[in-house]
Amino acid sequence: MADHGRATYLMRTGRAPGGQIQYPVLGALVAKELESAEAELPGFVSIAPVRFLSPGAFGSGFLGPQYAPLIVGENAGNFVVGGPQQDAAQFLKVQDLDLPTGISAKRSAARVKMLDEMEEDFIAERPGTASVAHRAAYQRAVTMMRSEAVKAFEIDKEPKELRDRYGRNLFGQGCLLARRLVERGVPFVEVTLNNVPNLQGFGWDTHQDNFNAVQKLSQVLDPAWATLLEDLKDKGLLDTTLVVWMGEFGRTPKINAGKGRDHWANSWSTVLSGGGIKGGQVIGKTSADGTTVEERPVAVADLLATISTALGIDPTKQNRSNVGRPIRITDPGAKPIQEVLA
Repeated sequence: MADHGRATYLMRTGRAPGGQIQYPVLGALVAKELESAEAELPGFVSIAPVRFLSPGAFGSGFLGPQYAPLIVGENAGNFVVGGPQQDAAQFLKVQDLDLPTGISAKRSAARVKMLDEMEEDFIAERPGTASVAHRAAYQRAVTMMRSEAVKAFEIDKEPKELRDRYGRNLFGQGCLLARRLVERGVPFVEVTLNNVPNLQGFGWDTHQDNFNAVQKLSQVLDPAWATLLEDLKDKGLLDTTLVVWMGEFGRTPKINAGKGRDHWANSWSTVLSGGGIKGGQVIGKTSADGTTVEERPVAVADLLATISTALGIDPTKQNRSNVGRPIRITDPGAKPIQEVLA
């Protein structure tokens, strides 16, 4: 799909948008399968997402709010485009963790207790998945607020040299935060690279001045991505962490009149590395002009099935949807890419 909204939904859920079923994104599915019941941090964290083009592509769907992403740094890119660069750490903290001024810990605990009692009474009168999920989401939020684990978001505690290697920008510091979250057992973390300083236009949507834009974007992407892999390896985490680099579609192989590239959904690449992946290879081949896939085409569902399998999740496992239907984690016709699985 060559439309931003529809393509984003397809790539993140494995399904085309439309219909009555509220599909969960991959991060919510992974969180459900891999997070621990005793975990103090959410199982799915989304760093600096851009949701306005496809809001439905960032939710937990029929799995319920307890598997929805904890979002940090949304819209923070608006503060770093052009002008002096600010310390991105200030934008990557969880909001509302501290008690309001004048509210003691004892009074806060009483409020939380009252809320839980109200939730319990509501569920007794109106039992159902939605009611239980709502209460569970609040309980998880309270657990995180009271936890030492939230110190994972204090990236300013990291060595200056390491922060410099990642890049003192929103994406670089977001990747550093991702490593800190993985280190503390968060099953699924995503980081979005959109705006960078002095870039005219909307991120990778390079309809004009493609070459200068991609150079600026790559100057942010390359050091952050490389340092993330090195940092994970140094921490002994790379073998158990799958790193995925992808977008919602490619760009036209031919340059347009504005020295840009337009939307292209016929052929493009995705990169997998780290845990569960047999690296050092390219799967598939395009035509010489890059317009079509000539060898080993991979569908979106196949990619998501591969990711699930690499993480030890059975992609054929079913969940009950909001309309009462059993829905597999990936489309029934999906086949993992066996060549890349370690």
